[in-house]
This record gives sequence, C-alpha cells and structure tokens, in this order.
Amino acid sequence: MIWLFALKEMKHYLRNTGTFIFMLAFPLIFMLVLGFALSDAFDSNVKMDGIKVLVNDESSGGLASAFTSFEHELASTGITFEPLKDGDNGRKEVEDNHYAVYVELSDSGIMQYSSSRQMMEANIVQGMLNAFSDKYNAAAAVAKEGGDQEVQLYLQNTGTGSDYIQEQSVAPGRSPGAMDYYAVSMAVMIGLWGAISAVNLVRAEVTRGTSTRLMAAPVRRSEMVIGKVIGSIFVNLLCLLIIIFFSKWVFNAYWGEHLVWVIAVLLAEAVMATLFGFAASELVKGAGARGLVMIIIQLATLFGGAYFPVQNIGMLGTAASLSPIRWGSSALMNIIYDGNTSAAWPAIGLYGGFSVLFLAMTVITMRRKEGI
Repeated sequence: MIWLFALKEMKHYLRNTGTFIFMLAFPLIFMLVLGFALSDAFDSNVKMDGIKVLVNDESSGGLASAFTSFEHELASTGITFEPLKDGDNGRKEVEDNHYAVYVELSDSGIMQYSSSRQMMEANIVQGMLNAFSDKYNAAAAVAKEGGDQEVQLYLQNTGTGSDYIQEQSVAPGRSPGAMDYYAVSMAVMIGLWGAISAVNLVRAEVTRGTSTRLMAAPVRRSEMVIGKVIGSIFVNLLCLLIIIFFSKWVFNAYWGEHLVWVIAVLLAEAVMATLFGFAASELVKGAGARGLVMIIIQLATLFGGAYFPVQNIGMLGTAASLSPIRWGSSALMNIIYDGNTSAAWPAIGLYGGFSVLFLAMTVITMRRKEGI
C-alpha cells in the first residue's frame, strides 16, 4: 500500500507539467545567465599584463644599475616601465589614469605615486618595489662590510631578483569556474526546494476533498504518509539528477569523479527538505506553513551562497554556516575538487539529524489530532 501512495504522488507531480518544468527551467536558466555573466569573477589566475609604470630615474651608481636590472627582470611579467619624457608631469600622468604608478628614483631613495583608480595594479607594483628596496638595502649593507664578492655571494643566496613576484594560479590544479560553481549551488538549492511541495503533501487531500474517503478506507494513516513522503523524495531526486546531467553534458559543468557521493549528499538533503516541509504543514495551520517555509528557504539560499559566494567572515560567515545550502555545497566542493569523499559525512549527518528531528515533531503532532 505504501508504494501505491508513492506511485500516486509521483504521478501527481509529473502530471503537473507547468510546475515540473518551472522547477527545472529556473535553476538551469539561472545557472546559464550567472555562469556566463560572472565567468571573469571566478578566474583564479592573476594576470599582470598591461600594468604601466612611469619612471623618473635621477639616481646614479649602484642604485641606478640595480633598478635597471629590476626593470629588465619584471619586463617578462608583462609590466611596462616607461621613462618620464621631458616636460611631462609624472603625477599628472597618474591623475589622468595614463599609468598605474609613477616612481621617482634618486640617490636619496624611491618615491611612489599610485593611481586611486588602479588600486590593485598599484598595490602589486608597491609590493615589488618594497621587495626591491629591501634587497637593495641589504646588499648595500653587505657591501659596506665586505666587497663585491660578498655582495655577489649574498645575491646568489637570496636569488637574482626574478622572485620579486611570481605569476601563478591562486588555487593549484582545477578550481571551479562560474558555471561549475552555479551548477553545484543550483542543485543544492533545488534539493531544499523540495520543502515547498512537501507543505501540501497531506493538506492537498483536504483541499481536494479526498481526505474523508481516505480516512474511511482500510488504510493506515502511517502508510499513506510514508508513501507520500517517498513519492515526494523521488520526484525531488529526479529533478536533481536532471539538473546534474543536463549541466554536465550541455553546460560542461564539472562534477568530479565521485558522482555517487555527490548524489548521496543531495539525496540526504532532499529527505531533510521533504520532512521539513511536511513538519511545517503539521505545526503551522493554514497558509502560514508555506510562508514560513518560503522565508526560511530564501534566507538559507541567500546566506548559503547559492546566488553569490559568501565568505566565512564575521556575522555573515556565521549566518552562512547555519544554512543547509552551505552544508551541501561545501561538501560537494570538497568531493568534486579535492576528491575528499569523507567530506560527505558531515553534511549527511547534519541532514540526517534534522530529518529525525522533523520526523519526530511530525509524528508527535499527528498523534494529537484526528483525521489527516
């Protein structure tokens, strides 16, 4: 009898083609739009091409030769050093945003003027100038105490200067792009959406006027509820599988080598979401249950990072850690990109614990009332 109710629930969902298509179309369109629109924001490679530095070099001796070597070494990174032309004002050139940095070099030291409109480029150049000045000052101190051989020995031990900055990926190996990130976040979000349909899991029988016939039928109420819950979970899981494989084959989103563990985490979330919606419908009367579920889902979606990545900092980080979407997405990212299948267990444990809690609340509430 349980499977008859489960089958009936599945047919009911699938026949409502409008809602079913919306459940699939919304996350896929969202994934497509944000995946392409924010592709640059997820680029983990730091490029230094195009940074222009204006230089007024009035130094002499060792500093002049050292800075010339410094310019030549950094030319390979894409940073362009240009000498100040006669009659030009270096500060004005920076104010007009023609250069990221203007450097004045004299025997008394180095002065840097940075563009406020190219802060990142200016900070990169400043970091390299700091490294250069530290190394030059140290070499000068060695030269005072020793001679050229000691300076050469010092430079050999500390590098030739090519290590002022290294252009490399922030995250070695594969890291999620925008489409990869939103494929995961949308799948986790849809898993939580199962709570919305679960609100009407039993209440729909009252709305359709079939509750009286069910109570009169030789059917145990527990069998009906279990069957409906199983049917709702199956439909939710079907939506998740469609989203996973559609994004994998059409959008070329990366789902890693441990798809079984990915599906296991999402299945645990789907179970929790269904029991959450069902518990809300039993605890809160009328339309308030659906409103409560919608509010909680929206907050969980917002703070859980489904729409944009949320950093684990301060109050925002605390709110994110309470979101079921964060539990699932963090576990999936670890599984997909680190191959760490053990990361699935904390998420499954949290989803399982809350599932037991919601189930207990539902059972206690249903025992206190008559009918369905």
